[in-house]
Amino acid sequence: MKKVSYSKWLLALMLVLLVILAACSSGSDEEAEGTDEPEATEEEGTEEEGEEPANEEAIYSIDDFNTDKTNEGEPMDGGTLQYGLVSDSPFEGTLNYNFYSSNYDFEIIKFFDDPLLHVDENFNYTQDGPATFEFSEDGKEFTFTIRDNVNWHDGEPVTAEDWAFAYEVIGHPDYDGVRYDGTFQNIVGMDEYHAGEADSIFGIEVVDEKTLKITYKEANPSLLASGVWHYALPKHIFEDIPVADMSSSDAVRVNPIGMGPFKVDSIVPGESVTFVANEDYWQGAPKLDGITLKVIPSTTAAQALETGEVDTVHSFPTDQFPDVEARMNNVEWLGQIDNAYTYIGFKLGHWDEDAGEVVVDPDAKMADVNLRRAMWYAVDNDAVGERFYNGLRWAGTTLIIPAFPDYHDATIEAPSYDPDEANRILDEAGYEDVNGDGIRETPDGEELVINFASMEGGDIAEPIANYYIQAWEQVGLKVELVDGRLLEFNSFYDRVEADDSAIDIYQGAWGTGYDVDQQGLYGRHALFNYPRYASEENDRLLEEGSSEAALDIDYRIDVYKEWQQLMVDEIPVFPTLYRAMLVPVNERVTDFSVRFDWNYAWHEVGVTQEEPYVAE
Repeated sequence: MKKVSYSKWLLALMLVLLVILAACSSGSDEEAEGTDEPEATEEEGTEEEGEEPANEEAIYSIDDFNTDKTNEGEPMDGGTLQYGLVSDSPFEGTLNYNFYSSNYDFEIIKFFDDPLLHVDENFNYTQDGPATFEFSEDGKEFTFTIRDNVNWHDGEPVTAEDWAFAYEVIGHPDYDGVRYDGTFQNIVGMDEYHAGEADSIFGIEVVDEKTLKITYKEANPSLLASGVWHYALPKHIFEDIPVADMSSSDAVRVNPIGMGPFKVDSIVPGESVTFVANEDYWQGAPKLDGITLKVIPSTTAAQALETGEVDTVHSFPTDQFPDVEARMNNVEWLGQIDNAYTYIGFKLGHWDEDAGEVVVDPDAKMADVNLRRAMWYAVDNDAVGERFYNGLRWAGTTLIIPAFPDYHDATIEAPSYDPDEANRILDEAGYEDVNGDGIRETPDGEELVINFASMEGGDIAEPIANYYIQAWEQVGLKVELVDGRLLEFNSFYDRVEADDSAIDIYQGAWGTGYDVDQQGLYGRHALFNYPRYASEENDRLLEEGSSEAALDIDYRIDVYKEWQQLMVDEIPVFPTLYRAMLVPVNERVTDFSVRFDWNYAWHEVGVTQEEPYVAE
């Protein structure tokens, strides 16, 4: 990871000046506030930030951390794991794989429900999950078989009908979730069903109680890497609930059930969930009696771990690590490269709900790619990564992250910190300071104010956002926070998804999941395409990347390298930071791994004693 020299200290100086200015102008309408990096996707959510690191010189590497915990003794019979959900906002509580959109909710669901198909460390499907599979020679027909011992928490068997029912709900015209996209549209008969022209999906066949057959229009390499929707929905519970009401029903928010190792015992909305062991779990009864999950603010996560209030957290705020690693001698630190990146997104259009697609607005404020490119050159993300995260986050270059080593193209020359180049681009594009106030006007000579949406978080949220605003001001661009303040997590995403006209740019983050396919984030028909970007070339490359031809891995690699270059050229968003994920685990915990998101082994976790160890 790149060392920061002059630019790092320039950043520090800018932050000191920002603090002084804020203190001098307290209460003023001119005072700028900052924000944290938000994230929300199917596999992702928000990581809130903590306080600024005290040891600015310590630079770490993700290679310094193990992925599996060292056992410090034998597990006892039973016991309860205390699990911290690091968040500065309440969790939404949409507790079903078919309806959730926030990673906070995913972190809860994973304890009580399982995907029907499991993946390996290379993100390819295995035969080790609740269901096995076969596929035809042409790659278009898949046959799935659910194991006989896989049951819902109420004792009812998980059936092929349940799996097919999930497809019927997501494809239904009244479905209000975010899952319906190109992967569903690839199923034979799904388009007609979704349009209300058919009562069933022709390409989905329930062969018998435990066997499901799905026929796709086109073979797609993603079908073997999380491209199959592998979550069932208990039909015996949901079939009498109107599809439009399912996501808000008690079956999702109050009494959710699954097929996973733990059962939901009680929920305090937005605050905590208590789980008890599922003795009938298909992989065997859990070692623990239960798990207690509670929301822990990012600013108190370290204290909660030190005092034994929680045994572990889903993702520790990396900026706090240098301050606390020495004194937190009651935990072992685990880590891995996170399947996520933070980014700056530019609003380029809107979502057409009726058509189910992105509509690009050629007159959008951020429509000029020269303006977007200059804003990328103006920020020093290496300095941000080292200053605030001590090397545990580092500057991003392309939208396919290094966690996909065969696909990530490190040879692409993406814009990096160069304010002179930013100024040159803006000058040539006609963004000039007409009235001599140091701020550029549009090429038409009109005032240019760029409204920046970002989200409240920990102590470094404000200085990070203020740094970006200040960096853009240094090249003559006036950028202001939407509403003059940080936005609450749920409000932030509601407004970004709704294409609030008050938002021109926003600071977000994506969890990438396990498949390199980009259609779900940047496809023309993807609701998660928050910048509302579309182009014929983007359509072509995304289609080729998921085509039958892309079953040839070398061909698929070439397509996605071309796509990465297109995104660097057109810049609907630009990545700011790649990231490491750190997970501290109390010494009493056994058989724990940060790889559980693909290893599915929560039933193996145990504890050696009743109470967590406390830091000395």
